[in-house]
Amino acid sequence: LAAEAEAVHLLGRGGAGFPVGTKLAATPTGRRTEIVVNGSEGEPASFKDRTLMRLAPHLVLDGARTVAGALGTRRVRIVVHDATAYDALALARDERGDADLFSLVRTDHGFVGGEVRAVNRHLGGGPAVPPGRRVLPHVSGVGGNPTFASNVETYAQIGLLASLGPTGYAVGGAPEEPGTSLVTVFGDVPHAGVLEVPSGLPLASLLGPGSGPVLIGGYHGRWTDDAAIAGLPLSRPRMRAAGIPLNAGVLVRLPEDTCPLGEVARVTRWLAAESAGQCGPCHFGLPALAEAMGAVMSGTPGAVDRALRLTGLLPGRGACAHPDGSAAFVASALATLTGEV
Repeated sequence: LAAEAEAVHLLGRGGAGFPVGTKLAATPTGRRTEIVVNGSEGEPASFKDRTLMRLAPHLVLDGARTVAGALGTRRVRIVVHDATAYDALALARDERGDADLFSLVRTDHGFVGGEVRAVNRHLGGGPAVPPGRRVLPHVSGVGGNPTFASNVETYAQIGLLASLGPTGYAVGGAPEEPGTSLVTVFGDVPHAGVLEVPSGLPLASLLGPGSGPVLIGGYHGRWTDDAAIAGLPLSRPRMRAAGIPLNAGVLVRLPEDTCPLGEVARVTRWLAAESAGQCGPCHFGLPALAEAMGAVMSGTPGAVDRALRLTGLLPGRGACAHPDGSAAFVASALATLTGEV
């Protein structure tokens, strides 16, 4: 299974875009190994995971069963926040002959609580916050056991790969990333909603010819403009190389009647409120950043410089990636929205 995932360059769909084959190959096999299907979808701008779980739950379960069989374990836990998605998965599980393989867990732990290490910690009986030590789940995950944990769409893609084989899976998409991806597209766009699109499709064709600023990746994403995405395809390797990662698969073009800086300030306040409060960059840094963005909105002298200074201090110092993603969101906004500033 790892070799087949590597053959089609399958990347995780949860935001980090880590190679699935590499993660599989690194995970120990055996009955102690845990399988975690992360369907918490704490990203407020994303609806792709809950849509997938509601409309194609069997595909998610097929992928989880495939991974469990490959790793020689029957410890599969599916973590879900959305009530409708939970019901759809429960119904699908009860229709299957392998129903006893799956354990459904309903959670509501917010944005940071949906981070994979926070999910694993909660499943092991601890609080739903990321641990301070950055130990990879395949080394120590749920209850200290080796754990293969990934996003629900990743498991659906594994289910497709197991069904179609590498050749069938790679019929569509870009050479560097075959297949399709689910994206949430909204705002001033030609077609809003959750779309399944082949990799390699131009981002401009999804966002349309509007003039408003563009947000790629969601609340931990990057602000950009049409010049930066001209000719850029929906391809995780290509987008990452361009400094505009797809992250949670969110594509937004703000309408002209929306104040972009007002949206940035509002989201920054929300991100600060979502802090787990267990490390300095989150507990002190994010509220200070939200305050600085409020001062930018008020036209306070020196506020832009203060906000930019904070975005340079936050990354790499927290217990999780929340400060990093929040800083990137604000820094890219200030760099892109120069006319608004």
